[in-house]
Amino acid sequence: MLLICADIIGRSVFNAPVQGVAEIVANSIVAIVFLQAAHALMSGRMTRTDILAGWLEDERPFAASAMRVLFHLAGVAVFALIAQGTWPKLVDAWVEGEFFGAQGVFTAPVWPIKACLFLGAMLTALAFAVQALNDVKDMVNSGRVSPLRIRHSVVLKPKGWPFLIAFLALLVIGYGIFWADLGRVEIGIVAIGFMLLLIFSGAHIAVVLILLSFLGIWLIRDNPKVAMRSLALAADGAINRYLFGVVPLFVLMGLIVDAADIGRDAYRVAAWLLQRIRGGLGIATVAANAVFASITGISIASAAVFSRVAVPQMVANGYNNRFALGVVAGSSVLGMLIPPSLLLIIYGVLAEQSVGALFLAAIVPGGILAFVFGFGIYLMAVLRPRSVMQSDRPIAIEGETWGTAVQKLLPIAALVVIVLGGIYSGFFTPTEAGAAGAAAAILVALVKGSLTWRKFWQVLVDTGLVSVSILMLIIAASMYSRMLTLSTIPQETTQFFAGMGLGLMGFMMIYLVLVIIMGMILDSTSIMLILLPLCLPIVTELGGDLIWFGIVTVIAVEIGLLTPPFGLTVYVVKATIADRNTTLGDIFAGTFPFVVMMTIVTLLLTFMPALSLVFE
Repeated sequence: MLLICADIIGRSVFNAPVQGVAEIVANSIVAIVFLQAAHALMSGRMTRTDILAGWLEDERPFAASAMRVLFHLAGVAVFALIAQGTWPKLVDAWVEGEFFGAQGVFTAPVWPIKACLFLGAMLTALAFAVQALNDVKDMVNSGRVSPLRIRHSVVLKPKGWPFLIAFLALLVIGYGIFWADLGRVEIGIVAIGFMLLLIFSGAHIAVVLILLSFLGIWLIRDNPKVAMRSLALAADGAINRYLFGVVPLFVLMGLIVDAADIGRDAYRVAAWLLQRIRGGLGIATVAANAVFASITGISIASAAVFSRVAVPQMVANGYNNRFALGVVAGSSVLGMLIPPSLLLIIYGVLAEQSVGALFLAAIVPGGILAFVFGFGIYLMAVLRPRSVMQSDRPIAIEGETWGTAVQKLLPIAALVVIVLGGIYSGFFTPTEAGAAGAAAAILVALVKGSLTWRKFWQVLVDTGLVSVSILMLIIAASMYSRMLTLSTIPQETTQFFAGMGLGLMGFMMIYLVLVIIMGMILDSTSIMLILLPLCLPIVTELGGDLIWFGIVTVIAVEIGLLTPPFGLTVYVVKATIADRNTTLGDIFAGTFPFVVMMTIVTLLLTFMPALSLVFE
């Protein structure tokens, strides 16, 4: 952040840019990810699902522990392979004195970055091994294990064994199929099938994608050395780009904005302005979420902030608790559509499209979605008032004046101008906008007196953990894309859909249904990483615009954040609210109207691509 800001000031004020910034940032991203990967794992921040795993924890703890052992051993194998593939590159960089940059302008040795990658991979493999040992201890200490010992062996109760045996048998059968004499397409299909099975079972998504892609490349090319080179290239090169600086920088900005209570200020002003309208506090939550989204770009941050801020205020003023929770969870998805958006950034990387163009394209759809949410809340308050209000208690947000409202909105407006204004005017690249926005957010937090050293350190730690979880998935997606390309599945799938004669809109209907179904069990990033390498060639072949396709994809993916059983946003709201009597079912029921509204907007944008291409 400091380095990029110094470059911006040097370039714009003194006409003397700082040399080598792009190269330093690009190489530092690799070190950022691998040196924190072990911490992310031990902190439980490596992305995985807990649908089957959560059920097993409650019903079959012994089987759950045994499966975790297998999954963590897979993690040991993956990161040991990364370390093995990186070691020759580290030795070559040291011996040959490799450097990055331009001679006579800026140069730096390559070997420290390679050393960070190698050391980080080894530490992460060790962390997976420690987790596996802890799981073995859980197995021994499980309530499903009898304490009776005979000849130093532990006698196991049978409960949990049938499921575990069935799972192991399935893995053995899959192993046999995987290594059978199959064609490249069949190998790719088997790999994808087992990816979905293992992800659903609770394995770490990045580990599964990397491991099965490694095996797939090995079998397709019949050469383990090719697979090893692909793995080393993905680990070292997939995120070694200046653009990926946007991930930690926007995450940092979002967390600082949260720490500075800017979301609380936005909500209070919106509530004061809209309190006399029917459903006004619900509409205010949508408006505040839209403003907050235009600064942070993270749905989870919005859900966490407004669960603490808006829900108590709405309930205290007579709103139905289920409605209040639904409004917060539903409107928080604006964070991943209204620019800047981390999902749009990830889509831009995967689809090789301009992030700036995607941000421009998202303005109108984001505004439409926010308007539909607000209008839908108003209709609910008019047509079904008991679903919105639980009492006729008068609403009064006191203590605000136009002067205090302007005072609270000025920092928000300044951040929006810096981030979005800088990008749209062409003054900032997205990465530079992230750096400038994060620096400005820190200044705002310091001026407000809401950022202590302890809180700032926690923000930095959380920034690292969130960034690692996202960037590690991008590394895995790079490996997965290589395997798919070698398997020729994208080409075969494209020809299949082209031959069906469905046309672009027919394919989009199938695609949207598939995305929403996957959203019920997977997180947004994982869905995009799995589906986009398969679907982008089809959309291109059928004449679709990839900018429009990205906007529709992000909205459809976000629907999954509100649908059971996964519904990540719903789980965030549940974990944040103080009322422990509120069930997940209550929140899912409250979000249902917003799922309907999002589906309507998705279909509207699908059949009217021009709405996403207004600024093209």
